[in-house]
Amino acid sequence: MIEDNMLEVECTSLTPDTVLRTSGHVEKFADLMVKDSVTNAAYRVDHLLKEWFKAQLEKKETTAEQRAEYESHLARLDDYKEPDFEKLFKKYNLKAPDTGNPLTEILPFNLMFATAIGPTGDTPGFLRPETAQGMFVNFRRLLDFNGGKLPFAAAQIGLAFRNEIAPRAGLLRVREFTMAEIEHFVNPNNKKHPKFKSMCELTVPLFSRKLQTDEAEPVLMKLGDAVSAGIINNETLAYFMGRTYMFLTAIGIHKDKLRFRQHMNNEMAHYACDCWDAEIKSSYDWVECVGIADRACYDLHVHQDKSKVNLTAYEDFPEGPKMVTMLEVKPMPKAISPKHAKATGGIITAINAANQEQLKKMKAELETLAKTHITADNQQYELVPAMITISEVTKRVTGETFLPSVIEPSFGIGRIIYSLLEHSYNCRPDDAQRGYLSLPPIIAPYKVSVLPLVSNDQILDIIPKITSILASHGLSHKVDSTGQSIGRRYARTDEIGIPFGITIDYATLQDNTVTMRERDSCSQIRISITEVAPLLDQLCSGQVSWKDVWNNPKFPHVEAAKD
Repeated sequence: MIEDNMLEVECTSLTPDTVLRTSGHVEKFADLMVKDSVTNAAYRVDHLLKEWFKAQLEKKETTAEQRAEYESHLARLDDYKEPDFEKLFKKYNLKAPDTGNPLTEILPFNLMFATAIGPTGDTPGFLRPETAQGMFVNFRRLLDFNGGKLPFAAAQIGLAFRNEIAPRAGLLRVREFTMAEIEHFVNPNNKKHPKFKSMCELTVPLFSRKLQTDEAEPVLMKLGDAVSAGIINNETLAYFMGRTYMFLTAIGIHKDKLRFRQHMNNEMAHYACDCWDAEIKSSYDWVECVGIADRACYDLHVHQDKSKVNLTAYEDFPEGPKMVTMLEVKPMPKAISPKHAKATGGIITAINAANQEQLKKMKAELETLAKTHITADNQQYELVPAMITISEVTKRVTGETFLPSVIEPSFGIGRIIYSLLEHSYNCRPDDAQRGYLSLPPIIAPYKVSVLPLVSNDQILDIIPKITSILASHGLSHKVDSTGQSIGRRYARTDEIGIPFGITIDYATLQDNTVTMRERDSCSQIRISITEVAPLLDQLCSGQVSWKDVWNNPKFPHVEAAKD
């Protein structure tokens, strides 16, 4: 957020029906499901098919021809629509997996939690299924706060709620989860990013539509080359893909278990220009953890149309004023009112808000059909030449007014954390029972453990001095002064991912030094108490690595303690 000077907002979790109806969630935010015709147990269609195909592939009697067929369906399952699923259920005569009972017809299930707002319950609402809509409806305030300048981004971290058909897989599919979303607002005619040069040489694994169609593997490609070749739609989208890649790998996601998969044409939302998912390989196979989409101007368009609040932005032409030929519209209220009565005000507002493309279409229809139509308040109204005048004029124009496009990176925090825990868990080469969590210092909840070698009063008295120094530097720490052996206490801190350990021993009483231990290598150095916090600051911020410290002759090496 700081790198791109984003605005941070916090919007309500309770969302009025009109907001989510306008955005399309009420009508379209659904998964397909089937039910056990006897027990009424519900199953998500794509999950049921996925498990069935995997089960068939594990059977010895499955032929090579069948195996190829099942694998092909698995590869394309995310692209299938309701008719495709119906054909598969009928072809393979699928039954309820728990009982063997027949299944019902496929039906959509809206994933939002409905509620009633107000003491009388007359106002319907929902718990938000995403955090994005709050930022869209507050766009006018965000733009004003940013001085009317584009591009800019707003970010929000908060809970979202989805009434999942079958929650499962720990943090991967739950009904209440944390999302972190960025809405980057940009001129639709200029989706370049000022910092893209810093990202264009970054190589990332791309799994494009073509590669998926050809059933090929992802390829490593520079982001700059992918934009030039038209594989990624624009610079801003590619920039955020690069930032996402850098973030995920910095927190400990393995590079060989990370890819960006492009949505297939029939998989994308109807308003999207391009969309990529950052997928992470875990024990549950490839899991979508971040979605990065170019949502065009759809969201602001529908909210402006419904709310009648101006959500456009204005930019001066970079080359200065110019003469522009454009269409100018003039509604005729006296001619509109007799036919459309109370709708007149909304119709006039919609006419005045029409863009050049809409006016061009309306003018052509008036000239050829002697009538055209305008949408106001979600209804369509007929207009005849007497009601509206559209003429061509040439004006000196200093800039342009437009509805911004939105580039949206959306992070599923729970899924990222789950994947990170899997990728970070390791075992000691000499002891498979000794597991440790190799969390990078920058994200480890505790940065350092403080361990007295023995429960000696003189040694224990030094603990408050060290913890006070650590606290003054903002370094989270955990003290373990139990009577167990130092090796067992090291192992315990390793299990929860504490990257560094400070041990106070008898030598500390003599020379005011302690032992500092690094979790992954178990290597140790001797360091003065006064130098501990500054060095940990550098290690935890990534300014220096443990290798740098280990190779610094200033810090004597210490033989690792044995269990």
